Amino acid sequence: MVVTLLVTLGGWFGFSVTAHADADYTIATDTTFAPFEFQVKGGQYRGIDIDLLKAIAKKEHFTYQLKALSFNAAVQQLSANQVDGVIAGMNITSAREATFDFSKPYYTSGVVMAVAQKSPIETMANLKGKTVALKTGTAGATYAKSVQAKYGFKIKYFNDSNNMYNDVKVGNSVACFEDYPVMSYGIKNGIPLKIVSKQHDAGDYGFAVKKGKNAKLLRQFNAGLAAIKADGTYDKIINHYLHAKESTLTGETANSRTFVGLFTQNLGTIGNGLWMTLKLTVVAIILATILGLILGVLGVMPGKVGPAISSTIIYIFRGMPLMVLAFFIYIGFPDLIGHGFKIPAFVAGLITLMLNEGAYTGAFVKGGFQAVDKGQMEAARSLGLPYWAAMRKVVMPQGIRIMIPSFINQFIITLKDTSILSVIGIVELTQTGTLIIARNFEGFKIWLMIAMIYLIIITLLTWLSNWVQRRIN
Repeated sequence: MVVTLLVTLGGWFGFSVTAHADADYTIATDTTFAPFEFQVKGGQYRGIDIDLLKAIAKKEHFTYQLKALSFNAAVQQLSANQVDGVIAGMNITSAREATFDFSKPYYTSGVVMAVAQKSPIETMANLKGKTVALKTGTAGATYAKSVQAKYGFKIKYFNDSNNMYNDVKVGNSVACFEDYPVMSYGIKNGIPLKIVSKQHDAGDYGFAVKKGKNAKLLRQFNAGLAAIKADGTYDKIINHYLHAKESTLTGETANSRTFVGLFTQNLGTIGNGLWMTLKLTVVAIILATILGLILGVLGVMPGKVGPAISSTIIYIFRGMPLMVLAFFIYIGFPDLIGHGFKIPAFVAGLITLMLNEGAYTGAFVKGGFQAVDKGQMEAARSLGLPYWAAMRKVVMPQGIRIMIPSFINQFIITLKDTSILSVIGIVELTQTGTLIIARNFEGFKIWLMIAMIYLIIITLLTWLSNWVQRRIN
């Protein structure tokens, strides 16, 4: 019933939860791992991994839907059968081979340490007692963890490369460990860091599928990889990305680095992210309001059963972190059911927001009904009205009037909470900012734009709230 309602609402709002149904496979990739994968102007993904996959699919005559996620989320979705494969600069390790089947290696890389340009850190021996930034699940993180005890440094983890670089840039961490081609490409195109070590712990990148699954896809990838190596396509792709300047890959120029230039160049991408945020917010608040009203009514019902059900649901979903709930619904729940069961990311996001925001809504709805003077119910019943008629005609109208400001406030909270859904692959406004920064490294300017957009929307909603309260008064 819930899924049907979500699909119906989806049709009204112009999105589809069954997009790319004609694709043979769903392939996950990372969002920010240039030059292997990154988003260019216009919202398209480019990079070594992306172009290799495209060339292999053409050779082997299969189609695919590409899903850009954080590396950690991509691996988890592969484990839960939410995607068919992952190509994301993923190192082939014995630990991962216990869970995944890998293709033939398509690239060999080493790990290097990078520090801020004016940093006094010169070797790993200088790291003792200091903090190092790592990206979760990468070869750099694995290598750093293996030498942590030897050099005595502390570790801080990030889900994407750009936040890791910026942490070192601003001095919160003194160094980071990254694959050499990724670090070299970033420095060449504007990251203010420098490499201070040789390459360590060289490893192979492989295309991954879940162990025992998608053997045909793995065979196709290996056959296509051999074919593009034989005809020279592989070398052309590698050389293009390792030796090209950023502007030739992303389509951006020096003029687009000003605040106005960045906004103009990325207006379409930011607009798409904003539209996704608004769709999520509007549909989620409708569903959360319905759920909250049900929980509020149950909470003030006579007897013990209704209040117990209401309190339990509110306690569970209000107390669970939104990110944990999103992962459970999108990855954990399908993994529990099995049999190839999948939940589209948009639907999973709506369910997550509905349950979390609905629990908060239920709490203040119940409080609003309880705030109505008990004498109102007693007077209605003394006039011969049944309980539910008294609730509907006397108590609820007064309670909802009390709750109007809380509803507006919950709308604002839901708007901001949509940013967390990027962890399951939804490209909303905040994730859009992350993707833009991944290609141009203009973190301050882009985040200032995103912050201004949120502030404008929240200001408009605050004005609406004040206007509604004045009208009520």
